[in-house]
Amino acid sequence: MPTFDTPILHKVLIRADREKVFDAMTTAQGLDQWFTQGSSIDRRPGGTLVFRWKDWGPHKYTGEAKCPIVDVEVPQKFVFRWWEDHSTTVEMNFEEINEGTLVRLKEYGYEDSAEGHRRLIECAIGWGEALTLLKFFCEHGVTY
Repeated sequence: MPTFDTPILHKVLIRADREKVFDAMTTAQGLDQWFTQGSSIDRRPGGTLVFRWKDWGPHKYTGEAKCPIVDVEVPQKFVFRWWEDHSTTVEMNFEEINEGTLVRLKEYGYEDSAEGHRRLIECAIGWGEALTLLKFFCEHGVTY
């Protein structure tokens, strides 16, 4: 199946140290403080990130996502694959700027099908929420 050309693109300014932001997104301890419960990560190319949620959000979602890690450059770049049945690529870049950290996210590789388009829209919304939660946690210690 061919892939859809349009990627998900997000960027957010987080007024916090780049290492803090990077670790909050790329370590199990960091993720579990604001987004997951019981996640695990082998933070190296060829390793695996396992997101785990329990009773998450208004629908009380419980589940996990196993994501192969493609590339890691501490503290500036983190790349992993998402979706077991049709893999997409998530690239996150963490740029140190005067105001804090600029996080750029790009996800691409969605199937050009009705299901692929549905997932793209769902994840575009989800990444916006996740990056906002990351911002609130890193800047103010606020958790969901």
